[in-house]
Amino acid sequence: MGSKENTGQESPEDSMSYVFGPSKYWTGDPRDLLIASDAFDLNSFIRDATPGWGASKKKALKAMEKRAVDFSELQERLYAASKEGASDSVLLILQGLDTAGKGGIVRHVIGQVDPQGVALKAFKAPTEEERAHDFLWRVRPHLPRPGYIGVFDRSHYEDLLVPTSARYANQESVFATDEDELNRRYHDIYEMELEAVRAGMKVIKVCLVVSYEEQGERLMERLERPDKHWKFSTGDLDTRDNWSAYQDAYSEVIRRTSTRIAPWYVIPGDRKWYARLAVQEILVRTLEGINPTWPKADFDVDGAKDRLSASLTPEVLSSHAHKKSGDTGSQDKNEGESKPKKSKKSDKKKSKKSDASASKDAPHISVSAWG
Repeated sequence: MGSKENTGQESPEDSMSYVFGPSKYWTGDPRDLLIASDAFDLNSFIRDATPGWGASKKKALKAMEKRAVDFSELQERLYAASKEGASDSVLLILQGLDTAGKGGIVRHVIGQVDPQGVALKAFKAPTEEERAHDFLWRVRPHLPRPGYIGVFDRSHYEDLLVPTSARYANQESVFATDEDELNRRYHDIYEMELEAVRAGMKVIKVCLVVSYEEQGERLMERLERPDKHWKFSTGDLDTRDNWSAYQDAYSEVIRRTSTRIAPWYVIPGDRKWYARLAVQEILVRTLEGINPTWPKADFDVDGAKDRLSASLTPEVLSSHAHKKSGDTGSQDKNEGESKPKKSKKSDKKKSKKSDASASKDAPHISVSAWG
């Protein structure tokens, strides 16, 4: 079901009108511009480009701010619609080398929606227990349920990328595997994605790509800032030493796994603002395509209004009145009246007596002595 034309207003009858719609500075649908082709080659990919965006960074940040309103509403509708039996969900898979900007997408894009409707999972290297099972064993439980946006920070694609990069680098790896096993993984991933799509899931696969120079600068920033040391791993340098092998591995895996039902979108990552803008727009347009609608009330709305209105009459409200801030209340007033106030005259007399007594008992000190 496609989204309806944006009118800028929402009526009770048409719950699918939304506030802003796509920015006029998009010269095309980023999904069409960023999708990986059958001949995709990362070695010729321009990493500081801004495909489809015809304006400045400043305008991009403004556009993101506005589009976040649409994103938030559509995500809430997706979640609400599932309560009435809708099976739709979205899975965002984020891949990219270290410092590519995966965490920034989670914070600045996914952070725009209600976290109650988001299922985030960050995948690390598999544990011994996980390696004792099929490679998708640890993945399947984290696929998003209906109504949710699932986010994978790295994913089962590491089970293809790591052994493939090791092959290109002519290196031994504990995660290395033979060609037959690798082909089986390709097949199993496709079958899992096909099953998920048939169940109502939209699978969005995003690869964030930074240049060698940009990655070096971001890694150096982590080393120069003590508050960023926790994010650094010497393994990042090992990966960097095999840069060409990883470029070839990503190219091969993306070519073999970008399908009509679950395509890869390869996004230039040197400009963080553009990567975030593009991912946001891809997500929002995907949700617009789902076109989730608010569930209809399963009760008598007018009857509920009448019943509530009856409890809001002045007579009923006065019978349930509670003390408000700024209102001293009768109890405080009574407590104040129970304590007799001292007259100023009486206070002055007591003060004089006290002073006289004190001056009588205290030793006499000449003023000149302090001079």
